[in-house]
Amino acid sequence: MVILVDESRIKEVGPDRACAEWLLRCGALVKWQDRESWTTDYNSLPASGGRSLKIEEIDATDAAVMHIGFPHFKGCKRIRRIVFHKSHYLEDAALAQLTLLQDSLQELQISSCGNVSADGLRHIKKLKNLEYLLLYDLPEIENKDSMMEELQAALPNCAVVFPYAQGKDDPSLKPQEGKD
Repeated sequence: MVILVDESRIKEVGPDRACAEWLLRCGALVKWQDRESWTTDYNSLPASGGRSLKIEEIDATDAAVMHIGFPHFKGCKRIRRIVFHKSHYLEDAALAQLTLLQDSLQELQISSCGNVSADGLRHIKKLKNLEYLLLYDLPEIENKDSMMEELQAALPNCAVVFPYAQGKDDPSLKPQEGKD
């Protein structure tokens, strides 16, 4: 499902509410600032007070987020954490647009996203406020060590973690006896 940015909707409900609508329609979860619970369903969005709600965290596990919707992030000033796990439509063009969140994004996970290449990850170097970056199971990344070093050099205040996602990649990970 392709959901284009609707500027009139953003004017009507504000950038965070419009962004949340897009994310929820794509199957992501949204956590609002100063709220403990996650919003998991589009129909459970608050009917009023939308402009006062600010997105703080996004869990896009198994979500169908695509670059065409990433302009929804424009105007969202408080998004500090995003998880892209098994986001099969996530690709380099989407990562290029994460700079829309460069002032607020502190934690980012990109894992099991088969369309993300080294070129896409290089866009992350512009996210100077990142404090934690977790990357794993990215089959298009041929040299994980080199990529991790490149990102760490560009983001000295960020803990860049890129463990080997498959045991065959890391000789220290051996299968336990009795398990396949």
